[in-house]
Amino acid sequence: MGAGKTTVLAEASDILCAEGVTHAAIDLDALTIGHLPPNATSLLERNLAAVWNNYASFGIRRVILAAAVETPERLAEIRAAIPGARIITARVLASLRTMEHRVRWRERGMLQPELLERVSLLEAELDAAGLHDFVVDNEARPVTAVARELLTMAGWLPSGRERRVLRMSAAR
Repeated sequence: MGAGKTTVLAEASDILCAEGVTHAAIDLDALTIGHLPPNATSLLERNLAAVWNNYASFGIRRVILAAAVETPERLAEIRAAIPGARIITARVLASLRTMEHRVRWRERGMLQPELLERVSLLEAELDAAGLHDFVVDNEARPVTAVARELLTMAGWLPSGRERRVLRMSAAR
């Protein structure tokens, strides 16, 4: 919470749009908002599968997801919802102080104290799980630079050097 997943997701999507890369961008938190019954454990997987199938029916083969993946079970749900996908997980990092500041600014309602407490707990869970393939620093950096680094590390964009070579080749 507060690391910038949703903001980086939106910027990464904008970069891909500018590059002409067909894709979908989904914030997983938005798929399970509400007070859900205890037996709704598979709701995230079912909702993501439904949304993904809609995108896939239009030929979309790439999706960026914003989610805190704190357990292997959560990652397994995501894998099950997008069968056959090659899933790359990135950890978006910021300091606890920065994340708490962002949550304090964004979450101004009655749950703010609980959400602020959850920041450090979730961070510890993510550290312990270690389910990421790579890390992207989102501390005091322009969001465009963070998103571009994430896409490059995921292999969706060429590195800066490769980009120059591609543009020079295209100009000839």
